[in-house]
Amino acid sequence: MRFVQFRCLKGGPQRLGVQLTQEGDVIDISAVDSSIPNNLVQFLENGPSLLEKAKRIVGEGKSTNQLSEVELLAPVTRPDKILCVGLNYKAHCDEQKKPYPVEPFFFNKFPSTIVSPNGKVTHPPNTKKLDWEVELTVVIGQKCRNVQASDALKYVFGYTIAQDISARDWQTPKKNNGQWLFAKSMDTFCPLGPAVVVKEAFGAPNDKTIKCSINGSVKQNSNTNDLIHSVEDLIAYLSHCVTLLPGDLILTGTPGGVGLYSNPQQFLAPGDVIESEISGIGKLISHVV
Repeated sequence: MRFVQFRCLKGGPQRLGVQLTQEGDVIDISAVDSSIPNNLVQFLENGPSLLEKAKRIVGEGKSTNQLSEVELLAPVTRPDKILCVGLNYKAHCDEQKKPYPVEPFFFNKFPSTIVSPNGKVTHPPNTKKLDWEVELTVVIGQKCRNVQASDALKYVFGYTIAQDISARDWQTPKKNNGQWLFAKSMDTFCPLGPAVVVKEAFGAPNDKTIKCSINGSVKQNSNTNDLIHSVEDLIAYLSHCVTLLPGDLILTGTPGGVGLYSNPQQFLAPGDVIESEISGIGKLISHVV
């Protein structure tokens, strides 16, 4: 099952839907049963009973829309937290000639950074070094605090794709005293989607191909086996620092191949098209304007 948030092209409010396959029809589960919210965060907050309802609706095949009839929105909006880990792929550390971190380190993005699939990334006038970072993203399914790595995946609802858009010239000591917040949290800096694939369908988060292309040219091409700290370890570590809530997002790091460490350096410009892909999830397309 692939959960999507969408709006019908003919008009109307946001809806919550399910796809059975990539590029498949969208089953409007929130239209069939009024007890199902029209957004995924509220759906998760209501507990596992709604998931069972959703499964029954999908099995009945009611209220189906062709993909061409809808606009896909970001599959998660207004999460309580967006948590991101830095330097979590070996190749990304290698391209910077940095040692692998013994413990993960985190920063955050504002929930307002989220952008829909096929949406627009605004190139801010106050940066000249806008960069790409494709990331496997965990969607937390239930309240999570002080868990062990061996139990961590029990708290996962599913996985999606994010672009951790980064203003590199704001990641220096000269800007914001070296804090990364604005480098990562300017408007539209978190394209997300196209769907949240439930963990049972996605399988183990290791051994997944992860790619990023700019204007059709592949820049990042890796595998989640290159992660330094596993998804389980990241969740456990975070849960001993903060309470993870339903709908919270964890961006698990980016592979090597970002623009800052290319030779020569390369950065995003208006008109560029970013394609972010992860096996088992699909493709997230973003347009720089």
